[in-house]
Amino acid sequence: MDARQLRYFLAIVDEQGFNRAAERLHLAQPSLSQAIRTLERDLGVELFHRIGRRAVLTEAGHALIEPARQVLRDLDTTRSTVRSVAGLRTGRVEVASMPSQSVEPLSTMVTRFHERHPGVLVVIQACFTPQSVVEAVRGGKAEVGLLGAADDVAMPGVRVHRVEEQPFVLVAPPDSELGSGGRVRREELAGAKVIAAPLGNRMRHVVDEIQAAGVDLRIVVETAHREAILPLVLTGVGVAVMTQAWAWIARRAGARVLELDPPSSLRISLIHRRGGLTPGAQDFVATALG
Repeated sequence: MDARQLRYFLAIVDEQGFNRAAERLHLAQPSLSQAIRTLERDLGVELFHRIGRRAVLTEAGHALIEPARQVLRDLDTTRSTVRSVAGLRTGRVEVASMPSQSVEPLSTMVTRFHERHPGVLVVIQACFTPQSVVEAVRGGKAEVGLLGAADDVAMPGVRVHRVEEQPFVLVAPPDSELGSGGRVRREELAGAKVIAAPLGNRMRHVVDEIQAAGVDLRIVVETAHREAILPLVLTGVGVAVMTQAWAWIARRAGARVLELDPPSSLRISLIHRRGGLTPGAQDFVATALG
């Protein structure tokens, strides 16, 4: 078994098939298949069920994913540690982030880190739930994670740092007459048309809370694409509950941004594994929390 074989194995897992993995690796598909067969012989087990053109993980294959990511991460850590003797000039830091948190505070974190280490590549991976951020960090897809949740998160094997608490705001069209003094009471939203996130999302939960309190809201658009919400608001389709992270973008675009009364907020946390971070990831965490 060698690192190359493990990278090939994980590429097949991530791309969900041999053909797409071969394209990503710039490798001929027969060569990739041969490398995996060699790995399977070394391990004495089959890692994939070959069903036509599909490759389905066996139980042994599932069991290999996390250790394989850990081995490759440890190799990267070793390389980065040796290179860091001459200063942190190159390398990469992988960050898993939920959409709103990638606007803020991640933008500020990356900017500060880039000022210190302009030669280090920051790779941002999109995750849409707190659990998917945790899984990305635990599974080794990312070293650092940024998530928002209603309460503080706690989980074994992962360090959690509270970054900030972000209030939710109401984003309304430029000509909206809602609110006065930059604040809107929830009962004032009766009859409003709303652009909402899907069920299970914290932004949607705030909308559901307002409805549960007896306020007659009408959800006219439901979308998981955060980038679609602001254009829909600006064209007058409806209002939207968003986190404070979007406020400056919304104001610059011409939308009205109103505080909710009573308020509701989101707790933003930075997470990472308890040990074995690359020097780049260590410095990213220190810069983000500094």
